[in-house]
Amino acid sequence: MNEERELLRDTVAALVAKHANSAAVRAAMESERGYDDGLWQLLCEQVGAAALVIPEELGGAGGELADAATVLQELGRALVPSPLLGTTLAELALLAAPEPDTETIEALAAGTSIGALVLDADYVVNGDIADVAVAATDGRLRRWTRFSAEAATTMDPTRRLAALRPQDTVELGPDPGLADTAASLLAAEQIGAAELCLELTVEYTKSRVQFGRPIGSFQALKHRMADLYVMIAAAKAVVSEACNDPSPTTAATARLAATEALCTVAGESIQLHGGIAITWEHDMHLYFKRAHGSAQLLGAPQEMLRRLESEVFQTS
Repeated sequence: MNEERELLRDTVAALVAKHANSAAVRAAMESERGYDDGLWQLLCEQVGAAALVIPEELGGAGGELADAATVLQELGRALVPSPLLGTTLAELALLAAPEPDTETIEALAAGTSIGALVLDADYVVNGDIADVAVAATDGRLRRWTRFSAEAATTMDPTRRLAALRPQDTVELGPDPGLADTAASLLAAEQIGAAELCLELTVEYTKSRVQFGRPIGSFQALKHRMADLYVMIAAAKAVVSEACNDPSPTTAATARLAATEALCTVAGESIQLHGGIAITWEHDMHLYFKRAHGSAQLLGAPQEMLRRLESEVFQTS
């Protein structure tokens, strides 16, 4: 990670620490729009989070996919409800058009409009709050200039989804592979959640005492947590490669690795916390729900496996 990206990460981490503690996250997820608009504006104004992937000539930061992934990873650590993922993907879809809609892109970059990319019309990230929706289907991009939205029932209360139905559409052009981009960005968010989930578990095992000793001192639990650390580190390296060198193969590999890491860590963390982990007052159940909700979002792991299998057989 270069110096500028480290500064970006630290700035986002500071905002999250100040404005997105557990109580704030819970208040945001239960609010009318499902996220903290004040924090969203701070991210847009102080960090330029929604403008990272937009070229400088269009008023953006001229950043790379890895920059957006850095922000999403930090937001993922605290399970911060945010419109960033859907808005970033909608921006990339609009930028892929032969003649990008500058006015719409500028509004998305400023955070005054919320975007959504439709990959599965029944479960659209930002779908219930989206001002701009672009669908990627059958290798083509189509902007839904008018659409209806109906909130979907979700496992993860920190991420709202909605079913969208188009009423009027406009053809934008060929799809440059936005499902792969979505997979890489979601994987970065999953890595952030996995990291903090493990950190919370390590801290808990240091303070939870049984038989006169912290349970974290028991060799069997040390081994379990060490294995989890290695799994996250390996997945993080794969996700970093996917964001720095995007391709269908790296995106699918990153998504699989991040999904396995987060689901495994969340499951182990629930066990290591004991009964307290499944109470509403404790945050661990939110990480568990985020893990399994994200696992099926923007393409299930089975789809990624089939894609990788087809590539292996084609090259063998």
